[in-house]
Amino acid sequence: PHGIRDADFDALFTENKPVIFAYHGYPWLIHRLAYRRHNHNNIHVRGYVEEGTTTTPFDMVVQNRLDRYHLAMDAIERAGGFGERGAAALNYLKEMRAKHHDYVREHGQDMPEILDWKWPYPKG
Repeated sequence: PHGIRDADFDALFTENKPVIFAYHGYPWLIHRLAYRRHNHNNIHVRGYVEEGTTTTPFDMVVQNRLDRYHLAMDAIERAGGFGERGAAALNYLKEMRAKHHDYVREHGQDMPEILDWKWPYPKG
């Protein structure tokens, strides 16, 4: 009922590093749970923000900023940017978001690289 001990929380989330928490519910809930923890100022929660309408499954995630592009951009920016390589990666991710936006509006479904994606690693 009282959650994990501070030492265990710090071992998972660190005391001083940026944390991006992708959550299927409302972000404020995670913020409330982490408020009294050492690293609460570095915890950034992405979650449901009631954005979107009737659209594709992946587009709904994009509109709530929980998709792979937004999360990767967050990670690059919060980890210090990584210079030119980071800038190139951010550019690519922005282009993919724009490509996704245009494709969904033209075809009414997610891009093939989203629809056909499979986890590349063995189960277990």
